[in-house]
Amino acid sequence: MRPGTRAVVFDIGNVLYDWNPRFLYERLIDDDRALDAFLRDVATKDWHFQHDAGRPFAETSAELASAYPEHAALIAAWGPRFVEQLGGMLPGMHALVLDLEAAGVPLYAITNFSGEFWPPFRAREADLFERFRDIVVSGDERLTKPDAAIYRLALDRFGVEAQDTLFIDDRADNVAGAQAVGMNAVLFTDAQTLRADLVEHDFLP
Repeated sequence: MRPGTRAVVFDIGNVLYDWNPRFLYERLIDDDRALDAFLRDVATKDWHFQHDAGRPFAETSAELASAYPEHAALIAAWGPRFVEQLGGMLPGMHALVLDLEAAGVPLYAITNFSGEFWPPFRAREADLFERFRDIVVSGDERLTKPDAAIYRLALDRFGVEAQDTLFIDDRADNVAGAQAVGMNAVLFTDAQTLRADLVEHDFLP
């Protein structure tokens, strides 16, 4: 990429796509209280973060099943059926990506995502992700946001300067992490607000 070319860098989960483990487990657990308890106390987002950091599901699931043997079958479903935890694109985001592409804006992503779980999801959403020039996946790199190292790795791989990017994430700590390495960054709330941010930063008319 030529020097000075400006680019937009997306997060994926809860920015482009709705991620919620309930999408899968409400099919597997009939009782709402049991469902809430399983996701609150057993298969937690903190436990899942190990996958984003690069730990194999075979290891994490064996450990969790050992601690909660009564839930072993439910725990075993997390990895092979992870794609079912991801719903469709959030309202307005598909149109926004298409508008950025039509405006000639290079598109990239940095995502905290398991390297094991990513390929099936990317394949499911190939039409969208083919519009991105590159995507850095935390589980493959064994680096996670908001560690400065993952942003620096991404900038180097994308061939862009920090000041020429706009990074979009739904977590304030990840936004702050990008800003700490010199990237422009905004906190995602919804597509309408993001569109206004992109206009303000001169990515869209």
